[in-house]
Amino acid sequence: MRLAGKIAVVTGAASGFGAGIARKFVAEGAQVVVADRDGAGAERVAAGLGAAAHGVRADVTSRADVRTMVALAVEHFGGLDVLVNNAGMGHLPQPLEDLGEDEFDRILAVNVKSIYLAAKEVVPRFKAQKRGVILNIASTAGVSPRPRLAWYNASKGWVITATRAMAVELAPFGVRVCALNPVAGETPMLKTFMGEDTPAMRAKFLATIPIGRFSTPEDLGNAACFLCSDEASMITGVAMEVDGGRCI
Repeated sequence: MRLAGKIAVVTGAASGFGAGIARKFVAEGAQVVVADRDGAGAERVAAGLGAAAHGVRADVTSRADVRTMVALAVEHFGGLDVLVNNAGMGHLPQPLEDLGEDEFDRILAVNVKSIYLAAKEVVPRFKAQKRGVILNIASTAGVSPRPRLAWYNASKGWVITATRAMAVELAPFGVRVCALNPVAGETPMLKTFMGEDTPAMRAKFLATIPIGRFSTPEDLGNAACFLCSDEASMITGVAMEVDGGRCI
């Protein structure tokens, strides 16, 4: 029960890493707002977690939706201690000059602007209560970029730098900010990164991961639980790889 008494919001939690983090948080004693633009999916995940979870439809690129999901945590559970910025999107592998401007704007909105919008809502609250944890889900793409994923790589590099900048600024207020860098995982986004989900393409990806498997929602949930718990009270500004050795 490492998160007993904690109240958290997890974005992009209707599936994949976000759902894994929400499940782990509830198992460790937290109360969780499961937020996702797929409202039905968020409610389905929350229903499976019982009274300790509440689902809400939220588009993380909308300031109004972000405000609503934070307010829901306060109104439904009585406060907020942890924000996990997990919602993200990628693009199909392609030459960097071929990505359309609309898709580029969407990637920046989901992967970058969402963290800014969420910070504007939660940081004043965390400063006032002199505690809080923000966990940003970045990617190994921000550390060791893959060719033909240039703009996704760049967006996740921004997340890592933003995490460090936020951490050093907010530390005097008792607020910690960390990031996780997962390698490609068994989530709905896997096909996007690979371009196609075939045995040959999977084998090519797995050959770059020394441990020899993709990351799982459970892997991310376990790492997130530690960084958001009081056991990690001296840890801030880290961007921890959960990658089976991919970035070594």
